[in-house]
Amino acid sequence: MIDRRSMLAATAATACIPGLARAAGEQPDHKETDDMTQVHWPISLAQWSLHRMLQSGDLTAENFPTFSRERFGISGVEYVNSFFKDRATDDAWLESLRTRCDEAQVRSLIIMVDSEGALGDPSKAGRSEAVSNHRRWLHAAKTLGCHGIRVNVPSEGTPDEQRDLCAKGLSELLEHADAMDLSVMIENHGGLSSNGAWLASLLTMVGHPRLGTLPDFGNFTLDWDTGEQYDRYQGVDELLPWAKALSAKSHAFDKAGDETATDYGRMFELVRKHGYTGWVGVEYEGDGLSEVEGIEQTRDLLIRHGCVLEEKA
Repeated sequence: MIDRRSMLAATAATACIPGLARAAGEQPDHKETDDMTQVHWPISLAQWSLHRMLQSGDLTAENFPTFSRERFGISGVEYVNSFFKDRATDDAWLESLRTRCDEAQVRSLIIMVDSEGALGDPSKAGRSEAVSNHRRWLHAAKTLGCHGIRVNVPSEGTPDEQRDLCAKGLSELLEHADAMDLSVMIENHGGLSSNGAWLASLLTMVGHPRLGTLPDFGNFTLDWDTGEQYDRYQGVDELLPWAKALSAKSHAFDKAGDETATDYGRMFELVRKHGYTGWVGVEYEGDGLSEVEGIEQTRDLLIRHGCVLEEKA
């Protein structure tokens, strides 16, 4: 939870530094353009979209990139560390996966890192341990050819205290990311991280060009117990200036093929407004369709809104 005063202060802090958001939002896949009507965003696939198949053994982590290309025509992949948790420093396995990607003409984009400690831990020792754990995934990302990792920002205390603690942990991690020419992205992933104003204020405080966001169209639950939600359009609008990746979350579709909870047309108006030109990731989390069907529906919806399947990685 975050009170209104903290929200307003965070928004003001972001507005006080003109130009910082755009600089921090730059990434290798962005293309310089003055005409957003001509932009066609390449489609990637988040590994979590296939979590049931991966957890059951119907699909292996090694085969995920090839499956993405051959089944869906998608040539960019976003990994989740839980599906190869013991492989972060296994260079032989990582190199083999990279070879598979090359053979399938698939580009590895990011690794989503979970359960590796709190970068906003109240204790210095706890933050340092979390940074050390995340460094392994920076190594894995570099070996696979990704442009960065996605992290979470759990902490304790008031919103301001949590922002300050997270800034310390992120700054330490960014020293290592900078040395490896990698980015670190924060996703709105529940709790304070789903408050767009708070998360924007955190990025402003850190002020590092390698720190960015991974705005998710649907992850805006502020309180899991009460179900309180942050406005998803406001949140995406607040996070897009720092975006280094974008997650098109989907759960269910109507007969016209539109997502029932998110107005994709409205979302892409915001995407154009902020000049984002990078990858857009399919992340299907519904249970009304099979994972394959849900991915296909989301992919087709993205194509209707100006996204494309790249022919070559």
